[in-house]
Amino acid sequence: MPLSYHGLILDFGGVLTTRMRLNGEAFERSEGLPPGAYFHALNEHPDGVAIYADLEVGRATQTEWNQVIGGILGIDPTNLMGRALANLRPEAAIVEAADRARAAGVKVAMLSNSFGLEPYNPYAALGMHEGFDVVVLSEQVGVRKPSTAIYQHALDELGLAGPECVFVDDHAQNLPPAEALGIRTVHHTDAGSTATQLDAFLSARTGEGPLAVR
Repeated sequence: MPLSYHGLILDFGGVLTTRMRLNGEAFERSEGLPPGAYFHALNEHPDGVAIYADLEVGRATQTEWNQVIGGILGIDPTNLMGRALANLRPEAAIVEAADRARAAGVKVAMLSNSFGLEPYNPYAALGMHEGFDVVVLSEQVGVRKPSTAIYQHALDELGLAGPECVFVDDHAQNLPPAEALGIRTVHHTDAGSTATQLDAFLSARTGEGPLAVR
């Protein structure tokens, strides 16, 4: 890693948190839904796909998302997003790696395709509404990953150039647009492995030995 590493950009769901699929499967069980029903509503049902896309860029409210997804699934829409994300937890290994980077002088940003902020704010609920130098939520800027524009916005907010930054995301399709801006990317599949990579980058930047992953 070049010594110009000054910025770390982290995805929220599935990187700074535990795995989204495990959370969704737990939600299906808690609501008595057939396995795969929730993922079908989000990723395959045309109304579900459309409302999620609109929510992410601020064209729809979370309440509207609750109504549409609740209707598709045939369940109570009241605080549906809150119930759907109830099993997410902070991913300790990544949070701690980010803390180590920030303590070493690296600017740390959270970059998330938004879940909406009202009535349920998942970032505040998991204690991730602060502790970052920059927070970029797609609904607030009107563009979502994998658009190159949202990565450029994050760079502008950090005051850094692409080659100075590392970006971590669990969806491979979100990486190439960041790479096009010169950002070094990490495809997150395992928290321990990602934390080790981030610590190795930090060691290269500071010239210190390997940092322990707690």
